[in-house]
Amino acid sequence: MTSITLSTRHDTIPRKPWSSRLSTPHVWGLALLAPYMLVFAAFVVYPVGYGLWLARHPASYVALYNDPIFARAAINTLIFLVIGINIKMLIALGLSGFFIQSRTWIKWLSVLFILPWAVPSIPTILSVRFMFNPEWGMVNNLIFKFTGEDGPNWLNDPTIALTMAIGMHIWKSLPFWTLILMTGRLAIPDDQFEAAEVDGASWWQKFRFITWPSMRTLYITCTLLSMIWTLGDFNSVYLLTGGGPADLTHVLATLGIRYLRLDQLDLSMAAIVCALPLVLPLVYFMMKRLSR
Repeated sequence: MTSITLSTRHDTIPRKPWSSRLSTPHVWGLALLAPYMLVFAAFVVYPVGYGLWLARHPASYVALYNDPIFARAAINTLIFLVIGINIKMLIALGLSGFFIQSRTWIKWLSVLFILPWAVPSIPTILSVRFMFNPEWGMVNNLIFKFTGEDGPNWLNDPTIALTMAIGMHIWKSLPFWTLILMTGRLAIPDDQFEAAEVDGASWWQKFRFITWPSMRTLYITCTLLSMIWTLGDFNSVYLLTGGGPADLTHVLATLGIRYLRLDQLDLSMAAIVCALPLVLPLVYFMMKRLSR
């Protein structure tokens, strides 16, 4: 007669201690990871934590709320996001279909098109600012040279100055998003377009039923990511207008620098923290779409 012995929970093999289970590859892995963790803690965790610590006082937000420049900066930021990003992404979507054509002159033109994104921001934006100088700028000298009249002070009008800052942002970042959307178009199989041509579909029908359904997720994700990056766009406004005239073209990214120059560190950090209600929902929706 065969006997069967059933093992209980107390008969399990004891686990090895942690010191014996930590093999040499694990030690080397932790040792190589430690410098990166220290750099991340020193240059990311500490500055963010210190900034939140400085912005902890409710009196800072009360003073920020009573400052009319903050209200104007918040409105400018919303205008910058809603108008600038949508125009930029729509133009990038259209140009992505233009630059995927296999013509030699289009390939050479694409090299010139990518230069604004590849060149550093400081010399390019400052050069545009000098071009629109009312006294000796190239734009006024070319337009009003033969009329005998003085040209307008382009950056002295808040509406024109903010519009030019939005245009500068679009011009500077448009090549990058065009390249991203070009990769999305190139991933669409050609046989779908060939079948549509056989069926007599127009270019709009091809875009509506083939291109857009294939690129919709990429387009929305790029738009959300562009919003996050645009909230921190400091160069387009500060280098072109400096927040002027009369601090009427500031956005939240440049308003913090204004308070910092006035030695109001708590207001500077509070102005940056006020952008979190805009950033966190965008990060949430973007990560939710990427996790699908």
